[in-house]
Amino acid sequence: MDSHPLQQGNPPDWASAWGQDRFGVFVAFSVERVEQRMRWIPPGRFQMGSPNEEEGRDTDESRHWVTLTRGYWLADTPCTQALWEVVMGENPSRFKSPDRPVEQVSWEDCQTFLAELKRRVEGLDIRLPTEAEWEYGCRSGTETATYAGDLDIRGVRDARVLDAIAWYGGNSGEDFELEDGADSSEWSEQQYTHRRAGTHPVAQKEANPWGLYDSLGNVYEWCSDWFGSYEGAEVVDPQGPETGSSRVIRGGSWHGFARRVRAAYRFRYTPSFRWTHLGFRLARGQV
Repeated sequence: MDSHPLQQGNPPDWASAWGQDRFGVFVAFSVERVEQRMRWIPPGRFQMGSPNEEEGRDTDESRHWVTLTRGYWLADTPCTQALWEVVMGENPSRFKSPDRPVEQVSWEDCQTFLAELKRRVEGLDIRLPTEAEWEYGCRSGTETATYAGDLDIRGVRDARVLDAIAWYGGNSGEDFELEDGADSSEWSEQQYTHRRAGTHPVAQKEANPWGLYDSLGNVYEWCSDWFGSYEGAEVVDPQGPETGSSRVIRGGSWHGFARRVRAAYRFRYTPSFRWTHLGFRLARGQV
C-alpha cells in the first residue's frame, strides 16, 4: 500500500491499537470498552459514477475522474449501537443489539455525536466522509458495480453477487433473530423467501479489498456533502455543493432493492430525516 502515517512507527496519540494485516494498515480508538477500527485509505485517482451499460444504473451517476490527493482513515464498519450508546448515553435504534449498526439517526444527530466523540477522544478530529471518499473507499480499487463484481439482477430483490458481501432486501431475513423485525412477507422477488427482516451485526459479510465491511447493504450511510449533480469534468478533492436542501446517503440497505446496492448509487435526505435503514461511517483526514 502507498505511504501511510504509520511508516515511521509513530501511531497517533488517540490510537488504542494499530498494525497491519492482509487488508493494509489500521488504527483503532476506544471509548471506555468500545473499540472502533479505522482503515488507511491511500490517495489516488478513480472513476466515480457508473458506465452507461451498468445494470441498475440511475441517470445521476455520470462517470467522471476524481483525484483524492491525500489519504484518510475510514472506519471498517458502520458506527455500531455500542459506540453510539457509550458516547451519547442512549440508543435510538429499532433493531437493538450492541454489534448492529446504529440507525434512526439524522445527519444532524451525527454532528452532535461527532462533537461529543471529539470531546471524549482528544485529537481524534473525526467526521463524516465526503461522497467521493465514500465511493473511493467502497470501490477499493475495483471498477465494477460492487467490489465482488457486476450485478446480474434476476428480480428487484435478487442479485446473487450481493449475498456474500451485503445484507439487502433479498437476504436480510436470513437468520434474523430479533422479535421486532419488519414484515417482509409481501416483499416481491426475494433471493431468499423470508417473513421478517432487519439489520444484522456488522462484519458478518465479506470485506472489500481494503478491509471495509458493510459498505454495501445493512444501512445507508450519511456523507458530509450536500446533494447535487456531478460536474462532469475531472475534479480534485471534491466536497460537494456549497449549499443545498438534502445530504447525500450511500450504500443501500437491508430493505433495499438490488439495484441500489452498488458503489455508484446515490440518494439524499433532509438533514433532520431519521429512518431504520439509515446510519453512518466515521472518517478522519490525514493531519
